[in-house]
Amino acid sequence: MPTPPAGPVPQAQPRRAAVAAWIGSALEYYDFFIYGTAAALVFGKIFFPASDPATGTLLALATFGVGYLARPLGALVLGHVGDRVGRKKVLVSTLLLMGAATFLVGCLPTYDDIGVLAPVLLVTMRLLQGLSAGGEQAGANSMTLEHAPDERRAHYTSFTLSGTQAGQILATAIFLPVAALPEEQLLSWGWRVPFWLSAVVVVAGFLIRRTLEETPVFQREAGRDDLAELPVAVLFREHWADVLRVVVAAVIASVSTIFTVFALSYGVNTVGLDRTPMLWVGVLANVVALVAIPLWAGLADRIGRKPVFIGGSLGCAVLMFGYLWAISAENYPLVFVIGITMFGVVYSAVNGVWPSFYGEMFSARVRMSGTAIGTQIGFAVGGFAPTIAVALAGTGRESWLGVAAFTAVLCLVNVAAVATARETHRVPTDDLGTRRAASAPAASSGP
Repeated sequence: MPTPPAGPVPQAQPRRAAVAAWIGSALEYYDFFIYGTAAALVFGKIFFPASDPATGTLLALATFGVGYLARPLGALVLGHVGDRVGRKKVLVSTLLLMGAATFLVGCLPTYDDIGVLAPVLLVTMRLLQGLSAGGEQAGANSMTLEHAPDERRAHYTSFTLSGTQAGQILATAIFLPVAALPEEQLLSWGWRVPFWLSAVVVVAGFLIRRTLEETPVFQREAGRDDLAELPVAVLFREHWADVLRVVVAAVIASVSTIFTVFALSYGVNTVGLDRTPMLWVGVLANVVALVAIPLWAGLADRIGRKPVFIGGSLGCAVLMFGYLWAISAENYPLVFVIGITMFGVVYSAVNGVWPSFYGEMFSARVRMSGTAIGTQIGFAVGGFAPTIAVALAGTGRESWLGVAAFTAVLCLVNVAAVATARETHRVPTDDLGTRRAASAPAASSGP
């Protein structure tokens, strides 16, 4: 049956969807990122104290990666729900699950209190966080992409990643005064405060997301009774190559986890840099990213997704060497300059593009499943990248070179995957992921 024409898009709808996605993602990823900061600075000492310091750090970073291991399962389940009953229901449920798991982390007893059961409970809460995150970005990206006008899809979907960066800013900013506490207070009660604050996050995010309208694209599919009974079966029958492409491309997330988790742990625990300036690097880089992401997305709407994406990936491959070397040299000015340039500016080219680029590979019937499953398997590699990097390069002061080389290889793998993809920035939204896409007329350009 032919697709009914999508009429003009009221400007208020894409803006409202983008703002709701931004705020919801900021709140959701505040929860997700405070765990990473705590894993780098605290968890090795209070949940794995029976190990030597290096092993304790490795185990703590592994619990961070466990959240990414659960994300593909969350993507499978929540992607199915999003393609069957709507994007909105997923966005509300992911927020509630993430908030509950995060609050409970702050309530956990430590190893000294209950022994080995403490890290077991910690891993359980991290798994629940991962299940939630598995559907979060795919749901928010699908919501904004399907509300957006054809010629500005990258611009509007980039708000989801801007929200993610804002959540990371908030998480790091909350940890700044906590990390400045005396060691005894930090390890006894201080680390719990950021997790308890997630209760406020949950309430605010729930009130925002429950007011969202379902996307017109999904409503048209539902109105024609054209929803797939089993979206994942349709996905792997008709879009298997694109799923594989997204999986491989999504390993670029390793740049983020190496920057936010490994580099922080390496700088503080191995090199001996002060916690506070290392946390400030992340805050300032993410502040810059808030400006850079929509600018890169706007460029992608004009010249295409692939050149912006590939340029960002290659830049990160080079700059990671400079950033980790600056940390090893204890050169604070270079740490700030290179770190902000790499993560705030260059990596933002990737983040400004992938929310639209991945979603545009799939038709509306399987868009959320395809985006969620593809990204979350790739992100699982990124989640374990700090652990893999430490295992390969060791924990010594010279380990930075091996970690930088490992990250560069993953960036080049990403470039290869992106280069094989079809450029989609001129394909009308209703034709995305369909046979019509190959011969679809160019989408109208506009401001």
